[in-house]
Amino acid sequence: MDQKPHKILIVGGGIAGCCAAIALSQRGHRVQIVEKQDKWRFKSSGIFVYANGLVSLGKLGLLDPILRAGFAVPNGRNGYFDQSGEPIVETVYPEADGGKIPAILGIKRAEMHRIMANRVSELGVSVHLGTTVVELTEAHGYVDVVFSDATSAQFDLVIGADGLRSDMRSLIGIEMPPRYTGFGIWRSVHERPTDLTDKIMMMGTGKRFGIMPISDELLYTFGTVVAAKETFHAPDSWPETMRATFQEFKGPAARFLHELSGRSEVLYTAVEEVSLPLPWHRGRVLLIGDAAHASTPFMGQGGAMAMQDAVDLAEALEIHATPEQAFTAFGTARFPVCEFVQTASRAVGEAGAREENRDVQARNAEIEQTAQQKVDKFYDRLSVLMAEAELVLRQPN
Repeated sequence: MDQKPHKILIVGGGIAGCCAAIALSQRGHRVQIVEKQDKWRFKSSGIFVYANGLVSLGKLGLLDPILRAGFAVPNGRNGYFDQSGEPIVETVYPEADGGKIPAILGIKRAEMHRIMANRVSELGVSVHLGTTVVELTEAHGYVDVVFSDATSAQFDLVIGADGLRSDMRSLIGIEMPPRYTGFGIWRSVHERPTDLTDKIMMMGTGKRFGIMPISDELLYTFGTVVAAKETFHAPDSWPETMRATFQEFKGPAARFLHELSGRSEVLYTAVEEVSLPLPWHRGRVLLIGDAAHASTPFMGQGGAMAMQDAVDLAEALEIHATPEQAFTAFGTARFPVCEFVQTASRAVGEAGAREENRDVQARNAEIEQTAQQKVDKFYDRLSVLMAEAELVLRQPN
């Protein structure tokens, strides 16, 4: 068993960083977070978390407040429609813990982060905003860290949770910039009609438009499009451009597209990914979350993978005798799971992009016949991989 407690620095205060801080603090480690933002400013659209992610949140003591703040879709229902608003089929996602954990929950990102940050504070984790790492040197079983404010400190371990454009990657000698996937994603936040309680996916030709409740009062929409790498939209044009981009979508989408105005919460981002080969660590410095395995959004699993990273990292340090053994076991356990999610998500996006010239009726018939089967197959395989990862995590190395 690894010696405790470690003094651990976490670089980055997003989902991966906060969840890691919580998981490690709960195991008795002394944790500090540095976050380069001078205030918590998290892009305030929505996120949906499937049951596997909610299980991780339960282990972090976050499930109850997350459930109260978000919106659990009744019976995990997902309705498919075509772009004209005609229904295609309804699918259901799997629950967990005998139905005690819902299949899918939507929540505003800023609200999720508020809950995580409160838990970090309750656990006494030191948080330094407006600060990041500029230099790392490992010697004699420690990591000497120089911060952007010219101060320095010594830590037993350093966790890089600083996202898709991680500076920590290059600081430990890994030069892997994010890869542009060929997609852009639009998001907007709206008041939720009381009768809209399901997750909705609308299938266009080369486009997707989704609707997801995120609280009793709010929902968010998300639309994906094929976009050239150099695509740029001025932020003040986002509402108008989003409305024009998805103007052919009728039915459930129409009212929300019509609502878009200069007062709307709208966000456009290019879709990038990071697929870092093992090892994810160098010495006593480890990369987690999007810094190691940023995924496309088509399976809605990016946040859940970061949450599971946090849980498994704390477990690995508990089980293994040295940080090197723990980090190696962690990466070996997590890599197949994250690779599977990334591959499946990328395939979904690419399949949608290839539909420009496809017969829509044939596409809809295929969705009707195979959608539930594909959901079941994905989550069955994910469950197997996660069970295998748990065994790998506990194997001596």
